Amino acid sequence: MNYLIDILKGMVIGISNIIPGVSGGTMAVSLGIYDRMIFSISQLFKNWKVSLKILMPILIGAGFGVVAFTYTIEFLLSNYTLPTALAFVGMILGGVPVLWVSFQAGLKMKNEKLNIGHLIIFMLMFAIVAFLPMFQGAESSFEVITITPFNMIKLFLIGIIASATMIIPGMSGSLVLMILGYYYSIINTITSFIDALRAGDMAIILPNFIVLAVFGIGVLIGIFLISKIIEYLFKHYSSATYSGILGLVLASPFAIMYNTNALSDLTTAKGLPFAIIGLILMVLCFMGIYQLGRKKIH
Repeated sequence: MNYLIDILKGMVIGISNIIPGVSGGTMAVSLGIYDRMIFSISQLFKNWKVSLKILMPILIGAGFGVVAFTYTIEFLLSNYTLPTALAFVGMILGGVPVLWVSFQAGLKMKNEKLNIGHLIIFMLMFAIVAFLPMFQGAESSFEVITITPFNMIKLFLIGIIASATMIIPGMSGSLVLMILGYYYSIINTITSFIDALRAGDMAIILPNFIVLAVFGIGVLIGIFLISKIIEYLFKHYSSATYSGILGLVLASPFAIMYNTNALSDLTTAKGLPFAIIGLILMVLCFMGIYQLGRKKIH
């Protein structure tokens, strides 16, 4: 029974990692399995039998969640861009109060006060996240990933970066992909791969598999390599680390609205109802994520 429950919890985490702005780490905390996950990852090579016993049902569930919800996200972003983007914004902002509490806890842990260093880190991360999508270009989100040595190296590195944010409570790996201009490409690759599997089309299966494999290897390696770094930063530089996370998260709504080109819906006949629905969803999603994230992270 516990195995089945962990699969269901893994599905929720998998779905949350698909939604930009929703933190898989925070969801794991809310579901009461974060500590077990981090322990299993860090002890995988030392005690692999116990670690795999804990991780396997979670990973199986996460895989089902990703596959099942990818089509839904693609449909919503294509047909209801503004309401979906505003819902994402609500989810992002809903996690801010929890991050602020964690930042304050980091200050108390080292007996520190808010200083110029925290503000510099915050502003630096805010600026990077807010302005990076503008240099990427909104259209880059829709580009097909071609298999070239340079693209594969870049995709591998992006997988490592995304994996780091997947295990930090309050951070969203899919949001980072959106900021970097790769979210749509990864989503489209997953759906194309699944469709090709159903049709048995090897001409489409192989290139999509290569793209997903390279990205997936980056994610897996990143989780193992960066988990130690993240653990070190939270232990020794907690307040500074949370300053950077707050800067990234608070700038993320700008990146989402720009990368999805959501505001263009306002120029259509559906602009007003989409805006009203979107604002309602934003408030509801804010409240939902805020309630889920109220549990103590550490």
